[in-house]
This record gives sequence, C-alpha cells and structure tokens, in this order.
Amino acid sequence: MTYFADLSSRQVAALASSERVPVLLLPVGAVEPHGPHAPLGTDPLISRGMCERAAARLAGDPGVHVLILPEVPYGVTRFAAGFAGGVSIGEDTLHALLTEICGALVDQGLPRILLVNNHFEPAQLAVLRRVAETAGVGFVDLVRRRYASRLTDEFRSGECHAGQYETSLVLADRPDLVDAVVQRALPPVHVDLARGGVTDFASAGMTEAYCGTPAQATAEEGEQTFSVLTDILVEAIRELV
Repeated sequence: MTYFADLSSRQVAALASSERVPVLLLPVGAVEPHGPHAPLGTDPLISRGMCERAAARLAGDPGVHVLILPEVPYGVTRFAAGFAGGVSIGEDTLHALLTEICGALVDQGLPRILLVNNHFEPAQLAVLRRVAETAGVGFVDLVRRRYASRLTDEFRSGECHAGQYETSLVLADRPDLVDAVVQRALPPVHVDLARGGVTDFASAGMTEAYCGTPAQATAEEGEQTFSVLTDILVEAIRELV
C-alpha cells in the first residue's frame, strides 16, 4: 500500500516493527495562479507526482517502505496577490500545521519524514527549512545547488513559474488540466523570480501570472524532468534511512 491514509490503525501500528523501514513523504505546495493555461494546484500536483513515482520505484525494496501522506496544498503565496484563485496562509500557520503533523507521527514511532515541496516563494522555503530543523525531519530543497544543477535550464534561470518547466510536468501527469490552445499562444516572459526584490507577480512584469516559455512545454520534457526529480527523491529517502 502506498497511501498512508489508506492503512488501518492496526497496519500503522505494525510499521514500527516491520523489517522494512517506513519513510513518510509529505507533499506540499500552494494553491495559486499559474498563468491563463495551467491549474491553480500545479505545485502540489508536481509534489504528489514526485512522491508517487518514488514510491513506485521503491515498491519492491526489501529495506524501505515508502508511504505518501495526505498532501498539504496550501502555502505562503503573497506573490500571487491581485490574481483570482490564490489562497495564501501565513508563515506561522504553515509552520504550526506542518510541525504538528510531523510531531504527531514522530510520537507514534515514525520519525522518518520527508517534506516534498514545489512552491518556491522565498517565504515558503524559509518556513519549510525551519520546520525541518525544529521537527527533525527531512526536506528535499530543490533550489539548493546540489539539486537545481540537475534540473532544466529554465528552472535554473528563475523564469519557471508556470513556464516550460512546470507546464511540462503538468502535461506529463494531468494534460487534461492544461489549456493547450492558450498555452501554445503564450509569448515568453523574462522575469527572474530568483533575483532579489521581487514582491509580487504583477509588479515584476508577470501580467498573466507566468514567466518563462510555456509555449515550448511538452509532456516528453515533463516525463524526463519527473525522472530526475524521482532520482533526487529516492536519493533523499536513502539518505534518511
């Protein structure tokens, strides 16, 4: 079984004494605008896709049992202010929620937890790093050089909100959620969200809540990127065990 919430209480109690070490993956993200073509739930969708692929890859592993926790889709997303659909929560709220979730699991003898995030607003990342430190859990921090260097040129450029990178990943997992007609007509928007001083999409020049080149996105690129992301997550699982 892959999904933690599908287990019975008795099955969870048995995890601690199992020969296979349980590792719990917690997908997180944000509900926010991703251009006129991609779904609001792009970030948690990608996090969940990473977790599902890593769990599938390790399904037959005799030493580790990967389980996916119910995702936490809401995050800190002030950059999306002014656009319809953004649902932002505060840093203290997110920190308290994630810390208490992790604490409840650690108290039950399930300490190996990995936060899997694909929402890269600086305030969100700061909270997740703090949760990892205070709760004593792992965090796959994709913007760190050791990981980012393995991802696409667009990702490394910082022009990757609802652009070629993210749109390709959604096309690989849920193509029905992408408006392909709109996507293919979108012009490039060159805004580096990694640079200092960006406070919101609109003032940075992202008038349609995207940057990068979404018109060039393909499902094939998305599958290739998911393969790399799965490699990264499997490595993090091995390190945690």
